[in-house]
Amino acid sequence: MTLATGHTAPAAQPASSAGLRATARITAASRSGTTTLPVLDGDGPFELRRLRSRGSEARVCVVGAMCAPLGGDRLRIEATAQQSAALHITSAAATLALPGPTPEHATYDVHLTVAEDAELRWLPKPLICAAGSNLRQTWTVDLAPTARLVLREEQVLGRAGEPSGQVATRLTVRRGGQLLLDQETEYGPDTPGWDGPAVLADHRATGQILIVDPAFESKLPGVQLFVDEPEDGQAVLTPLVGPAALLTAIAPDGLRLRRLLDTARMRPPRSA
Repeated sequence: MTLATGHTAPAAQPASSAGLRATARITAASRSGTTTLPVLDGDGPFELRRLRSRGSEARVCVVGAMCAPLGGDRLRIEATAQQSAALHITSAAATLALPGPTPEHATYDVHLTVAEDAELRWLPKPLICAAGSNLRQTWTVDLAPTARLVLREEQVLGRAGEPSGQVATRLTVRRGGQLLLDQETEYGPDTPGWDGPAVLADHRATGQILIVDPAFESKLPGVQLFVDEPEDGQAVLTPLVGPAALLTAIAPDGLRLRRLLDTARMRPPRSA
């Protein structure tokens, strides 16, 4: 069993007359070979629930307590895995970005910190960008040299039968203070060429899995392309200097995207 003590966060405060400001915080610590959760503070739309532990790993589920993000919202999650801790974070359902009472964009920022010999697995359900929504999402990750990370992010561009909303994302990862990955993407009606043949074409779901593991220093995976049927999407595994590997995929919908990512991730990698 994972031992934990919770702290009650202050109530979320409006960012403006038309938006919400909320920050949720998670801290995992290693105690006698078991990971505990000394900080588990939900806020605003973020309700945090402890799940049953798996071995020494603590597991947390983010549950949506209200519709968010809406236009004008400012949302943030901060998660820290302290030295030798193992933390797994998932979500109960997809995040649905919706238009709000203001045309102002919403923000959803995720800050992850992983200390020496610790591991953090960030594996939430997809983000769905409904028609008319406008979201800017960032991940900022700071890793110690011996830290391990698995980070999955997926976007489904529009609900069934509707056009995509606007979404811009940025993923910045530093390892030992050195930049490992800094990547920006943008999709939606205000982005030129996003649905053209050079980007997504007819696909409406995209995602990636970033794996950072010191074991790659001795055996880095090589480039691999994963295609079963072209109409069902495709994925590519790319080694990064770090040591890390980035698995990127596009597919017609979220179901086939997840299937493609899971299949590619479970396939034994070839060496570089």
